Amino acid sequence: MTMFTEEHEVLRRETRRFAERVVAPIAQDLYNEEAEIPMEIIRQMAQMGYFAMAIPEEYGGLGMDNLAVVIVTEELSKAWLSVGSVMTRTLIAGGLILAGGTEEQKERWLPGIAAGELLPAAAFTEPNHGSDTAGMRLRATKKDDKTYVLNGQKTWITFANRAHIMTVLARTDPDLSKRHKGLSMFVVEKEPGDGFMPPQLMGERIPTIGYHGMKSFSLSFNDLEVPADNLIGLEEGKGFYQLMSVYETARIQTAARAVGVAQAALEAAIRYSQEREQFGKPISEFQAIRHKLAYMATKVEAGRQLTYYAAARKDEGKRADLEAGMAKLFCADMVEYVTSEAVQIHGGYGYALEYPVSRYWRDGRVFRIFEGTSEIQATVIAKRLLS
Repeated sequence: MTMFTEEHEVLRRETRRFAERVVAPIAQDLYNEEAEIPMEIIRQMAQMGYFAMAIPEEYGGLGMDNLAVVIVTEELSKAWLSVGSVMTRTLIAGGLILAGGTEEQKERWLPGIAAGELLPAAAFTEPNHGSDTAGMRLRATKKDDKTYVLNGQKTWITFANRAHIMTVLARTDPDLSKRHKGLSMFVVEKEPGDGFMPPQLMGERIPTIGYHGMKSFSLSFNDLEVPADNLIGLEEGKGFYQLMSVYETARIQTAARAVGVAQAALEAAIRYSQEREQFGKPISEFQAIRHKLAYMATKVEAGRQLTYYAAARKDEGKRADLEAGMAKLFCADMVEYVTSEAVQIHGGYGYALEYPVSRYWRDGRVFRIFEGTSEIQATVIAKRLLS
């Protein structure tokens, strides 16, 4: 495609080589063991500059465009979704600080994020507030000019145990009728580890059916003191708007993750259909299987092109919430369909843990839920169409 430069193509080749040689060989066994991504892989990702891609050069980053991020995300997620998802946390934290932080905050945190020395997590969702971001209730009370105190619950914080910093959305105005205008964004610093910081910060793991490689947690904040200097932008009431500013990028990157998983499932289905024989010939020779593969491939490519277009539009400095929402919505449905059909082509073996296609299927289902549910994406799209 003409939107890609030679630099993009080199980046794709290098990332694919890394994913195939380093990530893919260990992904299936570790996934079935529900083990975490080895820290050595994360260190190699940092060395290859994956965490620095979207951060400007003046803060230790590479200053690359969204198309580059999409390319890397797709290739890493094809090997193992969770590896591609480590970048999501970097994009969100880096984006929040870059867009809303003071110059001092940018210089304080962005170089560490870019170098992979500060691994981030995002704490936005609450037990009773997920899609309703403006309804968040975790309270941040100003103790004095130097300190806020956080109290409340957050849930579905992926990578919370390994994170050095967490971006936390909290209510600084106790008047719930203020909704989004009463929310602020904080950077909470912590030491990595499953123990967290009791009793001020307690964590409980949430077991999941898939998306293994990174643990998700529910967190309890109990009089956790946070320096006032960690309020992003040093101004209360901006948290909701700061979060909305990074959602376009996050949803485009999530669509790319879905494309990567779907591509892996498609390739696995093609290989299996050529190897598996029934009635004296490979099942790839049966029209029913060929039609499945044709529809799968078409949907994967359609999702890829939607994602590329949204990224290119973002890179042009144009508003892209409609395109990002469309890419995320379509790719979430697409990856669920493609991975399910890949399981069907594998027959009984598709249900066996030894075959990677079972992993793709379990991972594929999460896309309609995280990073904004499909229902929320449809609402965003319809709002733009009707405005």
